[in-house]
Amino acid sequence: MKHFRISFLVTIICLSLATWWGFTHGGVSTALSALGIAVILSVMEVSLSFDNAVVNASVLKTWNKFWQDLFLGVGIIIAVFGMRLLFPLVIVGAAADLGIGEVWTMALNDPAQYAMHLNNHHAEVAAFGGVFLLLVFLNFLLDDEKEVHWLGIVEEKLGAFGRITSIPVLISLVVVLAMVGIVEPAKQAVVLTAGMWGIVTYVGVDVLGKLLEGKEESGPDLGAIVKRGGIGAFLYLEVLDASFSFDGVIGAFAITNDVIIIMLGLAIGAMFVRSMTVYLVRQGTLDEFVYLEHGAHYAIGILALIMLASMKYHVSEIFTGLIGVAFIAASLWSSVKYKRQAALDEVQGKA
Repeated sequence: MKHFRISFLVTIICLSLATWWGFTHGGVSTALSALGIAVILSVMEVSLSFDNAVVNASVLKTWNKFWQDLFLGVGIIIAVFGMRLLFPLVIVGAAADLGIGEVWTMALNDPAQYAMHLNNHHAEVAAFGGVFLLLVFLNFLLDDEKEVHWLGIVEEKLGAFGRITSIPVLISLVVVLAMVGIVEPAKQAVVLTAGMWGIVTYVGVDVLGKLLEGKEESGPDLGAIVKRGGIGAFLYLEVLDASFSFDGVIGAFAITNDVIIIMLGLAIGAMFVRSMTVYLVRQGTLDEFVYLEHGAHYAIGILALIMLASMKYHVSEIFTGLIGVAFIAASLWSSVKYKRQAALDEVQGKA
């Protein structure tokens, strides 16, 4: 439980603030409503981001302590205040041609208009985040060096395509073009631009990491950059977290328009995701449950598709959260079976 102490402390503080905020805006009934919504948002954020914690842990376990502590410290500040508060304000400010202060005033005094501006730009945010997450999934799936395969021969055959390093980018380009075809004409240009920026960001992190770390390898090998740790890997995880978190921000407005309650509820969820990441790294859970990382990446792949589909179709936030949890649970169950079978084979081998 020691890894979750700070999260429980933050939870108490945020729920107390949510209750106080509700009380000052409508008395006891509003306070109880604000408290309940904050709890719902925090649970939703954890369910949406549990796979993010597993992926973070799979990356962080190969880093040295300096980079681990930097991400778990600075990274959580960026995750809570940057992505869950500042970034939505920037988007609305750009859309409405307003300053950050004016947008903040709008969020407090006219949350419906703030939510409208934010939702009006959902398509381009979904295109950017969806394509970035798709590349994360494809580069995990199409990895010819991966030795453990959750789906057996099927996954092994797909992994063999990893010898052609440009395939994930090619697939992502095709997906971007397909998405442009399904959105309304007025959105096609911004969706195309956002999707291309998602690809550029993914590849750009690879290039930047190699330049800053003085590497001379050729080819888009972001996996190697990420495993080593360093500034390139740090940026990769920050963009990955951004892709996860902003989807949660958009979904939160389906529950409430109160930006303060949204920030407090999602901050609780973000802290628990951080604590789960620390727990998985410190306890070596990923080494014990060999398919857990696979389940997280398949959940990312599904989330990427859901984000892309959400540009045209509404997808329930409950379904989005549950499908990720289902993949994690399935991979955990498979890992337990694998562990038991390995132990049985060892006993039989000794006999």
